[in-house]
Amino acid sequence: MRSQTYPKAGESLNAAALVWSKAPVIVGAHDTGPLIRSKDGFWLAIPTEAAGRGLRGAKLTPGEWERRRGLRLRFVYRRRGPSLLVADRARINTRGQAVASRAKTGRNQVTAPIFLLVPQVKLPKRLNLARDAERAQDSVSGLIVANWVEGRLG
Repeated sequence: MRSQTYPKAGESLNAAALVWSKAPVIVGAHDTGPLIRSKDGFWLAIPTEAAGRGLRGAKLTPGEWERRRGLRLRFVYRRRGPSLLVADRARINTRGQAVASRAKTGRNQVTAPIFLLVPQVKLPKRLNLARDAERAQDSVSGLIVANWVEGRLG
């Protein structure tokens, strides 16, 4: 959230303030608490720590992960809890990411869960902008009177 007051310096009877957001879609989502589904109606793939990160810290998609690591992902259905995309014959490196194992004997090879698959996610409602705006609006007149009286006495 951003704000700007006018005039920038000094006192004025015509004072004003502007409040805005540089990410209104994200703020709106946290204000309403929407239900998020995949675009094509199948699964949302949520990367685990073992998936690592993509270019410039972006989260990876399953296809991008397979292409970068050279491993195929296997679908594991679970009746309770989210289904998984796992990498077989992988090893966990020192950064906690799953990478292809070059060991021929199977030493240090694991089946690592790379993505959790869920049909939908409910984003929790974290903000209540209408309530906060109403509180600020209700307190403005009292603040003006309090500062006006102090200015007259001082």
